[in-house]
Amino acid sequence: MKIIGIIPSRYASSRFPGKPLADILGKSMIQRVYEQCKKASSLSKIIVATDDERIFNHVIGFGGEVIMTSDAHPSGTDRCNEVIQSLKEKYDVAINIQGDEPYINPEQIDQVASLFSSENVNIATLAKKIEDKSIITDINSPKAIFDSNGIALNFCREITNPTQEEAYFKHIGIYGYLTKTIEEICKLPPSDNEKKERLEQLRWLDNEYVIKVGITTHEGISVDTPEDIEKIKAQMR
Repeated sequence: MKIIGIIPSRYASSRFPGKPLADILGKSMIQRVYEQCKKASSLSKIIVATDDERIFNHVIGFGGEVIMTSDAHPSGTDRCNEVIQSLKEKYDVAINIQGDEPYINPEQIDQVASLFSSENVNIATLAKKIEDKSIITDINSPKAIFDSNGIALNFCREITNPTQEEAYFKHIGIYGYLTKTIEEICKLPPSDNEKKERLEQLRWLDNEYVIKVGITTHEGISVDTPEDIEKIKAQMR
């Protein structure tokens, strides 16, 4: 199976403009993400997908591969799809890797790739068991609900009426797609559930795409604000 890793990277951010170029102990955030992806054994190619010339030139500067994409994409999924459609070389699976997790664990990328060994899987993602109970009601941390075979049943922002006995899982925002599937889902209109929860994966479930969920023990630290950079620096030191 031939797999490509794509890192969507936008310059514009309401809370942290220029975030991909932020320095983290001598290297930009996007370079650190790229270098972590290079450690994943499952990827045949890694491409940064950006809509900004500053990011484009920076990636070229550190020796990475990058493609300019439209600035009109509503999601990273759409940006990944543009890359897939523009390439002459064909791939079986594309993995959408968050550009704001500078120390993403390469094992997570390989785990997503491995989920496509199951039959009839269209899309794959990860979830981590929630240990901190406050996350269960935190609407900024989406949850994944899946059956005993790891097939997604639902995604939501908040668990209503949680019980002490039940295990709950935080959704980890990395996706793998069959390349034929990503082209299809980018043509779908938003579903009512997606609009309600503001989670694009609900559109895929509502259109009966099979999403396989792997359980990971890793949880990367994402960067949303300049303060997050300082927290990461302190941890890495």
